[in-house]
Amino acid sequence: MAQRTQQLAELRPLTTVDAEATARFLRFLPEGDLTFLKEPADDDTINRWLADDRAHRWVAVGPDGELQAMLSIFPGALWSSHVGELRLVVGDQFRRRGLGRRLARYGLAQALQLGLRKITVEVVADKEGDIAMFESIGFVAEALLRDQIRDRDGNLRDLVLLAHDVEAGASAMEVLGLAGDVGLEGQR
Repeated sequence: MAQRTQQLAELRPLTTVDAEATARFLRFLPEGDLTFLKEPADDDTINRWLADDRAHRWVAVGPDGELQAMLSIFPGALWSSHVGELRLVVGDQFRRRGLGRRLARYGLAQALQLGLRKITVEVVADKEGDIAMFESIGFVAEALLRDQIRDRDGNLRDLVLLAHDVEAGASAMEVLGLAGDVGLEGQR
């Protein structure tokens, strides 16, 4: 467990200080992971992210100053203002160490602080490990969207939409004594 804790040296909001490290992080992401961004992985996109005050973005930064992962929450608007979309990307070399799970749980705590009642996440249907990780922390599959994604080779892929009832999840974490692990202690 100590190894997992060491992997997430610092989790902080994305700022201009992180622009260069973010560009490097995006350059080394596998093609399949870039679909989670829903935007081009270029300097213009990074500059737009830094100027955007509606979406909430965090980066996991290692002791060497390099990004290990990115987490974003995009609140809905109008009739969906109680719903947010979570996007999470972990660098290839930091996977299967608990970092994604920790960031997803942190994202749930942040969603609660933002006043969101429901959080959704989209996962490519053949990413069974990613789906299992989200389900293990309370997400439930709500929809399968067939041929929803077209990769750069033109292949169509299915997408699974998972959702989490943030308030119910927070209550369960409190009952289990896990609220402090994700930053919920004293929040409700």
